[in-house]
Amino acid sequence: MTEDFYIGTYTKRISRGIYRVSVDTKAPKLTDCEWLASAGSPTYIAKAAAKRLYVINKKETDGATHGGLIIYDMSEDKPRAIQQVLATGSSPAYVAVDEARQLVYTANYHTAAVQVYAIAADGTLTETDEVIDQDPVGPAPEQADGPHPHFADLTPDNRLVVCDLGSDRVYLYDVSDAGKLTPVSHVDLPAGYGPRHIVFDAKKGVAYLVGELSSNVATLDYDAAAGKFTVKSIISTIPDDWTAHNGSAAIRMSSDGRFIYVSNRGNNSITVFATAEDGTLTTVQRISTEGDFPRDFNWTSDQSLLLVVNQNSDNASLFQRDAQSGKLTLVQKDFMVPEGVSVLPA
Repeated sequence: MTEDFYIGTYTKRISRGIYRVSVDTKAPKLTDCEWLASAGSPTYIAKAAAKRLYVINKKETDGATHGGLIIYDMSEDKPRAIQQVLATGSSPAYVAVDEARQLVYTANYHTAAVQVYAIAADGTLTETDEVIDQDPVGPAPEQADGPHPHFADLTPDNRLVVCDLGSDRVYLYDVSDAGKLTPVSHVDLPAGYGPRHIVFDAKKGVAYLVGELSSNVATLDYDAAAGKFTVKSIISTIPDDWTAHNGSAAIRMSSDGRFIYVSNRGNNSITVFATAEDGTLTTVQRISTEGDFPRDFNWTSDQSLLLVVNQNSDNASLFQRDAQSGKLTLVQKDFMVPEGVSVLPA
């Protein structure tokens, strides 16, 4: 059996845009890396049920940088671009689709803006709202130039959660059917934490927040009725004796809620944590990604295999995952993937 993944990339050196990688789940091994479609540094991709991809895009026009999205119709043999939504300035850092309300969200690290778009019947977008973070920022050098929204996606109860690396805050918004945002609350993380991405365990009523700048994972209690986060505990993703630079990146949770996985850029590893009933974490394993600067990873449909892409070394690695222990075992490395950033099941 073969499962495919879309790979978002930077196009700074050798990448041509969006790629598709295949995993032979029986072998198991990575079998193909196929160029799929053009885009300028399509670092993150969101998939819609209507067979469309909403892709981060960067374009240089007349010496000026324009950033936004390019939308591809995937219903035919080849991807077909149906719209570009661009504005002067940097491209977003994250994109997500809200199927229930037919909305798209973006978080723009450089402009401090979270934007909302309505999806028309033909898949094209019209902006409905924009929120610009103007809150105070943290003490780290990466925070000195202002707020940096790095993630905007849905909570289990369909609010919008925004992780801001610059302000050391996580924000909650209510979202109307018309795509308008109403602030609900925010939670402050320790100074210099650098919130990047978040995942939720609805059964336990907790969320797990990775801090890029601090190389930590925080367990947050999430009171859905009140619309409020509370910091419960924090644990490091890297060894105590690690002194070189590290930036934690992606975070994912196993479907049974028993394990949390985080990638480390610098330490070049994936750290595996076991979850307790109250949501607190214990380190189970730290394993090399067999490459440099692992940004994202994802698993096959049964979560028995995990694919990670290493941006700087242009390669991917494949791991077997033990569902009982949560541990990973390397099965393949040095598979060519150019400038890989994000991994999304196709």
